[in-house]
Amino acid sequence: MTLQRLSGDPRQAERWCVQVAGAAEATRVLLLLAGTATAAVPGISAAGATPESRRLTAAADAELLLLGPAQQRPHALPPLPAGVSPALIARVVVEQLALEPLVVDAGAAVAPAVPHLQLGYSPARCLSTGAAIERERVHQLLERGRRWGQQLGRLEPRPLLLAECVPGGTSTAQAVLEGLGVPAAGLVSGSLREPAHALKAKLVAQGLAAAALTSPAPAAQVLAAVGDPMQPLAAGLVLEAALAGVPVLLAGGSQMAAVLAVALALCDPSLRPLLVARTAIATTAWVAGEGSSDLAQLLVQIGQRWGAEPVAFASSLRFHGCRSPQLLAFEQGYVKEGVGAGGLAALWELSGRSSAALAAACDQACSQLV
Repeated sequence: MTLQRLSGDPRQAERWCVQVAGAAEATRVLLLLAGTATAAVPGISAAGATPESRRLTAAADAELLLLGPAQQRPHALPPLPAGVSPALIARVVVEQLALEPLVVDAGAAVAPAVPHLQLGYSPARCLSTGAAIERERVHQLLERGRRWGQQLGRLEPRPLLLAECVPGGTSTAQAVLEGLGVPAAGLVSGSLREPAHALKAKLVAQGLAAAALTSPAPAAQVLAAVGDPMQPLAAGLVLEAALAGVPVLLAGGSQMAAVLAVALALCDPSLRPLLVARTAIATTAWVAGEGSSDLAQLLVQIGQRWGAEPVAFASSLRFHGCRSPQLLAFEQGYVKEGVGAGGLAALWELSGRSSAALAAACDQACSQLV
């Protein structure tokens, strides 16, 4: 295994890896889809080349994950500035490890045309409004996540891998982190080749001011003001599943850091060390090595805020030797993470497989892309 540890106690990280590695091919995979009108702000996101195409991103990525690259899919992948959706990486891993992802639509702009659990919610309003999600809906999503986590705790304790697809979600992640009292400006990544730090900071300031929030504010208030629907559902689920003994892999970067921050904010202070001992974030090498953001430092800030530093890793997957120009675009910074790609690549390594084999399989899958 060649995972790079980004943060957290080394012994704790090793124990977590051993636990997950022993059940890698029995891991439960959950992909949460959601939307936010923040994604329509010009210059905020590259998860689709236009605001209209970004409405289709979550549906198209879920269809690629479940149907694969060679199948005709109801929603075409939105055009990107360069590269291909990281859902391709996720698809290769779940297919090769024979995992069966469950897709949950918690408020995407367009529902995926593949089997999924539909919660019947709409996307969040732009975070700059300071009224992104109705308070009642935040509480409903938190409670649903808590129930799911408790139910998983009563089942056979297989690892849980939680992935997301939320265009505009790194902006809501930064807003939620700052609302909770974490200094996140300049540390959060994004889908653009160079994250739009100034624009994000402006939107976050507008949203927190419009909501009249004084940081740090209670988690539910922050989520309602500037969050997206994935965050409360994921945070409730992570909190209860981890405390019930389920090893949790948060597959992603800044967005999963925000989810874990919400879970820590909601957690009884005496149980926070247990929460971080049973949970780890895993992202791609492209996020971990990005010069214009700093996930490791963001996690240090989260650790300082709640007295328990999260464990986090980067997968060693790289595409330098691949033939497909869409994959080489990852190495040029055009695509970095999403749909659980980093976490699933880490799970691949924990299962004893090489990152070179994953790169070759992704190269082959890219050549099949319809």
